[in-house]
This record gives sequence, C-alpha cells and structure tokens, in this order.
Amino acid sequence: MLASEKDQRVVVSSYESPTTGADSASQLTAHFSETARALFSGASVEATLFRVVDLAVATIEGCDFASIFLAEEDGVRIRAHTDPVVAEVDAYQRSSGEGPCLDAIAKGSTFYAEDLRLDPRWPRFGLEAAEKGMRSLLALPLASNGTLGALNLYAVYPRAFGAVDRARGLILASLAGLACSTAQSHADEERRAGNLHAALDSREVIGQAQGILMERERITADQAFDILRRASQHLNVKLREVAQGLVDTGERPRTGSPPESPENRRA
Repeated sequence: MLASEKDQRVVVSSYESPTTGADSASQLTAHFSETARALFSGASVEATLFRVVDLAVATIEGCDFASIFLAEEDGVRIRAHTDPVVAEVDAYQRSSGEGPCLDAIAKGSTFYAEDLRLDPRWPRFGLEAAEKGMRSLLALPLASNGTLGALNLYAVYPRAFGAVDRARGLILASLAGLACSTAQSHADEERRAGNLHAALDSREVIGQAQGILMERERITADQAFDILRRASQHLNVKLREVAQGLVDTGERPRTGSPPESPENRRA
C-alpha cells in the first residue's frame, strides 16, 4: 500500500544523506559558538533575555517570533518578546491556564505543537493562537540556578520546526539558561557592591555629623549618635539623611525636645 501524502512528506523531510548530516553538524557547531559569544555579552538580565529572543528569530530558520516566560513569585510573567502579537498570544496562554509554554515550565520538558489549530492538548489556547496567525509552537524549558522559565518559538506555518531547528532551539535554550544565570549573578554582585558602598558612605557621613556635635556641644560619641537617632525618629527620615543635613548646613537637627545643657549631660 502506498503511503499517504502526509506520510510521504514525513519520510522525505526526515531523510538526510551523509553529506547533509555532516553539513548540519558543522552548522550547529558554528551556531553554538556564535550564539554563546552573543549571549554572554549581555549587560543585564533584561538585555540578555531580549538578546535570546532576537537570536532565536535570527538563527532558527522556522522561527518567526519568540518570547520568554519566567516563573516568578506572583506567577508566570512574559519577560521578553519580539513582537506585540506574541505578547497577546502569550497573555492568553496565561489567562487560559493552558499551553505548551506553561507545560514546559511545569514539567521541565520540551513541547512541540506542529499545528496549534488541530492540537488536542491545548484546545482553547490553540484556536486563539491560530486566530492570531500562529500555527506552530516549540516551547523549550529554561532552568538555571533555581530560575524556571520557557523559551517560546512561534511560526506562522504548521510543522515549521524540523530536526535541525529543534536542535538549534535546544542549544539556544541551554545557553540562554546559563547566560541568564551569569547575568543574574553579575547583577546580584553589583547590587551587593552598591549596598556596601552605600553603607560605607552612610557610616562616613554619620561619623562626620557625630564629630560636629561632639566638638560643638562637648559631648561623647554615644551622646552625639543619640541626638541623631532621636532626630531621625522625630523627623521620620533616615539617620543618614539627618546626618547629611547636619554636615551640609551645620544646623542641629530637631529632636522634638529642647537640647540639654552640657552640665545636665555630664550629671
């Protein structure tokens, strides 16, 4: 019995000569290196996410649009996309509570919808996506350093992602997870460094303010700090701001009570 037209298409599309296979492997290796260089040059987590979706469209032949979901404390959020129509489709996936991208995050596996209009796994989302012009969807999990997410590759044609495209998608998703983790670690390190510098600056300003009060009112360091603390509570501003005001203006901060005389302080 002759194979059906659909079966014939599958057989033809899945056949590769030895030369074709070697060329594909060479192309994948080249894409791996180029993609790695591009991804790990991102300056921030946000920049890295947008670089991922742009690279997906540029390097995966069947991909027309791309987006990224990340699982956060308040639910799944769309963090990057290449076109507003993708954001609309992704938003419906979230509101309907079904779709390949949500399953990719929940189960940590790749999900491929060859034709969203006909796929019985996600009937509501599939029809809505097809109405928006999306017929194929390849959802690849992103998991690195405790962050869960999915790289979502959309195509306007059914059965758009062949074996090579799916392999490239897996490589991109793996690199994207590592790149996002690296960018997040870099951002955390910068934030810690910023907090440290801010803390050191605060200590310096508070120390200067204490010195002014000690010299002017002939009091101890603890007494000077107590004045700053009470002023912070009275004015409802941070201690550092109270200290900075004293350093900048030379005016004694208000504490809500008249200043004590040096004799009373020593008593």
